[in-house]
Amino acid sequence: MAYTFQVTFDCRDLEVMTQFWAIALEYQEEQPPLGHTSWAEWAAAQGIPRDQWRGALVDPNGYGPRLFFQPVPERKTAKNRVHLDVTVTRPEDTPAERSERRETHVARCVAAGACVLSRAQAFIVMADPEGNEFCIQ
Repeated sequence: MAYTFQVTFDCRDLEVMTQFWAIALEYQEEQPPLGHTSWAEWAAAQGIPRDQWRGALVDPNGYGPRLFFQPVPERKTAKNRVHLDVTVTRPEDTPAERSERRETHVARCVAAGACVLSRAQAFIVMADPEGNEFCIQ
């Protein structure tokens, strides 16, 4: 039996990171509890201090893992030991279509706050707004 999992991001700016990864992966914010319009509203109603608020994104189609974001006081200081490879191409794409899909998605990620670190033939290494490396392939 395979297990489910979530990917947890330590981050300094919860809002920036959840907004960025929602765009990068075409995910959406996890639905808040009934009676609340957002997780921020729920957390405030529970009396949770703002610096302890958390965030979560989910695949709107229900296939990909849940992403969980938790605030930490320190900045990232070293290279990631694990990173995400975001696949935006399709097996049936021609080489030109693959390149166009990658470049289009890279432009979206850059507009959302990422930066390009390096390029290879089949993938582009990027960093999210807090410096976490990931690849577009």
